[in-house]
Amino acid sequence: MPFTSLEYLIFLPLLFLVHHLSRGRMRWGGLLAASYGFYLDAGASYLVVVLAFVTLLSYVCGLQVGPAGNRPRFFLLIGIVGNIAVLVGMKYLPFLWECVSSLPSFIPVAKLSAPPLLVSVGVSFFVFQAIGYLVAVYLENEDPERHLGIFALTLAFFPKLLQGPIEKSSDLAVQFRQSYRFDYLDIRSGMTLFLWGAFKKVVIADRLALFVDAVYARPTAYAGISLVFATVLYAFQLYLDFSGYTDMALGSARLFNIRLSQNFDRPYLATSVGDFWRRWHMTFSRWILANLFQPLQMRWRYWGKWGTALALMVTFLVSGIWHGAAWGFIAWGGIHGIYLSCSVIWSPYRRRLYRWLGIEKAWWLRLWQVCVTFLLVSFAWIFFRAGTLEKGWYIATHLFTPGPLPAANWGELVETYLLAGQSIWDFYLAAVLLAALGGISFFCARRGWSSLPDAIEAAPGWVRWGTCYAITLCLVFAGIFGNATFIYFQF
Repeated sequence: MPFTSLEYLIFLPLLFLVHHLSRGRMRWGGLLAASYGFYLDAGASYLVVVLAFVTLLSYVCGLQVGPAGNRPRFFLLIGIVGNIAVLVGMKYLPFLWECVSSLPSFIPVAKLSAPPLLVSVGVSFFVFQAIGYLVAVYLENEDPERHLGIFALTLAFFPKLLQGPIEKSSDLAVQFRQSYRFDYLDIRSGMTLFLWGAFKKVVIADRLALFVDAVYARPTAYAGISLVFATVLYAFQLYLDFSGYTDMALGSARLFNIRLSQNFDRPYLATSVGDFWRRWHMTFSRWILANLFQPLQMRWRYWGKWGTALALMVTFLVSGIWHGAAWGFIAWGGIHGIYLSCSVIWSPYRRRLYRWLGIEKAWWLRLWQVCVTFLLVSFAWIFFRAGTLEKGWYIATHLFTPGPLPAANWGELVETYLLAGQSIWDFYLAAVLLAALGGISFFCARRGWSSLPDAIEAAPGWVRWGTCYAITLCLVFAGIFGNATFIYFQF
């Protein structure tokens, strides 16, 4: 049930009415039943069983790994191994079989039959949240949750179930325990967030996808400049698709007086790859920093900055594997690991170089850093989007080479876009929308607002309603409604 589907646009208002007309009676029970129903509609019925198993396993182990628990380290190990086993079984068995089947035929395991490909939508997110909960309880950063129903809801809450944010269970549990209140401002801001997220997804991201999908489906048919153009557009498509989902998730949750975490902070204005990861998919970045990078860094601390670099490399290889069971994702994670490892080693020398050249405070230095970071991140997205090493390598090595359709000027680039099956109006509208989005982002940053919905909420009533009506009209008349799936559903 994607957020942009008709089913969800019926489901959400009905649940909103039932919740508020009943004045929040059985608040956690009603939301839990709705969340499991939502997940049942998202894919195969066995996903609900998997979610229930992860919930029960993490609940029982969480009670034992706390200060009053019995054999906390043993139950922490059981909880983590059990959750990882679920993730591997649901998501990675076909990939592992593919690796094993490539072994020489005289090795017995190479003759195993292929396991079935299972639907695993959302599994990566709630498994990571469950592991994070167990580790936090073990370290006494959180108290174990003793109410099974509320704990189940912290994992299953429908707005964040399929694509995050990856929340701390204790933060959600506190909110689910609060007494019912009808907060008009929360509801209004939630509707604005949902509307803005739908606009980013349906009007801009899906319009960019028309060209990106066509080029990445047959990269050999396009010139180098078209590959560059598609790669840059994919960077924006992915950001608008994922941040659009997050805005819709935050908006949906706010209708029930639940605040979820922000997941993005203008990532393409980052001045380094490290800064990018502090702005992109922030709840995932915090999770992997606390639960993987920091323990590795502590273990290898005696190696100095080389130990930190190695910890970063391992962390981002795991990040690539988490995103998908394919070599393209592993390559993407490895590229980011190389970026960050080199940054750790090079950083002291870079600062000295800036001081020696006298450009440490130059007005153009930040702009240069933003542009370089965007290009580095966009290059890594090639392998993320391509999925396979072969396709990713072809695109990466043909970005600046002429192809069957040499595009030497703007007119031929437009022609390339048209050959991908798009209309000239889609081309110009996409360009205008991206430029407008950049202007909006700059304006909000200068005024101290995190996003356009914050600016809308701070505006006078006539500006607020006028802007919302304008966004709605754009959705109706300029939306691309053929693709309701979000990119991160596959993860």
